[in-house]
Amino acid sequence: MHAMHDKPDSRIPRRKWLRLSAGAMLALGVWPGCARWAGTRSAGNFSFAVINDAHFQSPQCPAWFERVAASLRSQPGKPEFCLVAGDLAEHGTQSELGPMRDALRSFGRPFHVVIGNHDYISHTDRSAWDQNFPRSLNYHFEHRGWQFIGLDSSEGTKYQNTTIQPATLSWLDDNLRKLDAAKPTVVFTHFPLGFLVPMRPLNADDLLERFRNFNLVAVFNGHFHGFTERRARRYTLTTNRCCAISRNNHDGTPEKGYFLCTAGEGQIHREFVEVKPA
Repeated sequence: MHAMHDKPDSRIPRRKWLRLSAGAMLALGVWPGCARWAGTRSAGNFSFAVINDAHFQSPQCPAWFERVAASLRSQPGKPEFCLVAGDLAEHGTQSELGPMRDALRSFGRPFHVVIGNHDYISHTDRSAWDQNFPRSLNYHFEHRGWQFIGLDSSEGTKYQNTTIQPATLSWLDDNLRKLDAAKPTVVFTHFPLGFLVPMRPLNADDLLERFRNFNLVAVFNGHFHGFTERRARRYTLTTNRCCAISRNNHDGTPEKGYFLCTAGEGQIHREFVEVKPA
């Protein structure tokens, strides 16, 4: 566990601290926005779900996602919406993304998606994605005083040694100035942004740097099928086991499922909910 601080570590000279990368700041627990907005408590309380890496591709998938939907609907916290952190499909085709969209609608909750590398038909073709999930590359929404920001972290079909594309970084430069840095903020992308997590984009710090002065509370990612956590005080960056019947976890664990999250008092508490095959 890394040391955790509300203000810059006194052992680090201020000039050096100002030059630290976003990844290093997160690893050391000296995220500036966390200290600046530590007293913010005005946002509402609610629950939501986070799913990653559904990989819809086989005849088993419809029945599997019926079980996922039933699990979500049965939760006592009644999640108010669902975040889906990429790789909804396996080959990015209409025959996969269309039924996956319908499966998400069956959850009975609003859902917000971001694209993954498996959601492309080819390295330059995401036409089925654009048809089924229009206007869902880079966007933000607000819920009960919280800001949620979905971002495209993909580089076509590449799965490692990737670069977050200039269009995403430009979107952040254009739009973050319009948002309220004091409001608790959640970011979700497909590729992992946590320090030293496998398959992290080469320029992940360039994305995180944009949030240096934001009240960043949580970052949810997929792509690496396994639980990882980078935590310091009130903010966390996580990946989770996949929610797929047709793919395995990279970390060797057998469980499949999703995060059930509770937001309140400027913090998010996570619980893994396992969904078992029939």
